[in-house]
Amino acid sequence: MAVNYKSQVKEVSQADYIKIDVQNIHSGKFLPFDVYVKHGDTLKKLFNKGMIISKIHLDVLTEKGISYVYIDSSEQERLDTYIRKPTTQESVLDSPVLFQNYSFNKEQYFQIERNLLHPDSKINFSVYCLENFNLNKIIDASDESPKLISDFKIPLYGDLLIKSSDIQRYRDYLSSLEKNQAENSETRYLILKESAKVHMRELLSEPRSGEKIKKISDVVENLIVTLNENPDSIYDLLTLRGHDYYTYTHCINVGALAVGLGLQAGLDKETVYHLGVGAILHDIGKAEIPHEILNKQGKLTDYEYRVIQTHVRLGYEILKQHKFISPKSLDAELHHHEKLSGRGYPLGLKGKEISLFGRITEIADCYDALTTRRPYKPPYTPFFALSIIVKEKGDHDPDLLKAFIKMLGKIK
Repeated sequence: MAVNYKSQVKEVSQADYIKIDVQNIHSGKFLPFDVYVKHGDTLKKLFNKGMIISKIHLDVLTEKGISYVYIDSSEQERLDTYIRKPTTQESVLDSPVLFQNYSFNKEQYFQIERNLLHPDSKINFSVYCLENFNLNKIIDASDESPKLISDFKIPLYGDLLIKSSDIQRYRDYLSSLEKNQAENSETRYLILKESAKVHMRELLSEPRSGEKIKKISDVVENLIVTLNENPDSIYDLLTLRGHDYYTYTHCINVGALAVGLGLQAGLDKETVYHLGVGAILHDIGKAEIPHEILNKQGKLTDYEYRVIQTHVRLGYEILKQHKFISPKSLDAELHHHEKLSGRGYPLGLKGKEISLFGRITEIADCYDALTTRRPYKPPYTPFFALSIIVKEKGDHDPDLLKAFIKMLGKIK
């Protein structure tokens, strides 16, 4: 796993930073502070606060001959606590078996929106919290024993999940909320997002189902109506930063971002519709990538990386079988990993060889990937994610990127 030294740079000041031995950085623990490495007369950020360090990270430091790292002197108390409590069990990140089990188990659940668990509502499905790789039941409910949400303390952090077998109950719950909260625009937007996630989750379980693909068309139409009426609703439609990575959520985020960018760029509604269909289905091919590769712990081999790349072609082959999908929508899927510089895949296209839909979807996909939490890294803030994309000169359409930044101007 590569360690990125090209982030934040600070001047070295022994008074402001604490020098610590790399041996005091523990595998399998969340970092309670940022970690810097000395580079000449400067310090460069090495690991972000909130990141889980794995043995792979520590091996990279050893390979590079790095024996000491630095933290801000204001973090002395956190450092003392961190050092006093070393990990005593094997880390999920360091064990391929544990990580595979974690990834498989996570797929048996469905991530839900915390803000839709209204205190005065009753639910007939159990709710779980996933945090630091630990899954705990926080509400035990069923058809026979529904529970009032206000009777339970909902954690502020971690992903809230339900069992996949309870998705229909959750769908019914969303319908009841929609009736009772008809005048609450924020709730309406969140319900739209959650319903879209349910449709996408079901499609990914049967990616060749024409019936399920057609339901996604309804999702895109609802996104267009909502974003056209209120462009700021984009902030409610996105699931950002605090949540782990789920393919179905990523697809909805990319679809919403692409539709929003299409409208921002002045495209007509019919064109935006075809864009949205392709963007929201851009990763449908991942449904046919082997689970052990898609959710592998650690660095991919060259072979495994090539397998991951085939998701683009696989998705294209799935979608082109359905005549109701526009060729323009197919372009959004086929070109979403192409780069203007020609460094993308699968076709290695350059500049305007890449379709407009592909250029839009590529920006949306890249941004959402950067702002989503992964087991090996915390999510980047929207501002930092945009700064990274801007620095990748030559890869992204500059005019579309300007419109994208303008669209997300209120996100912190």
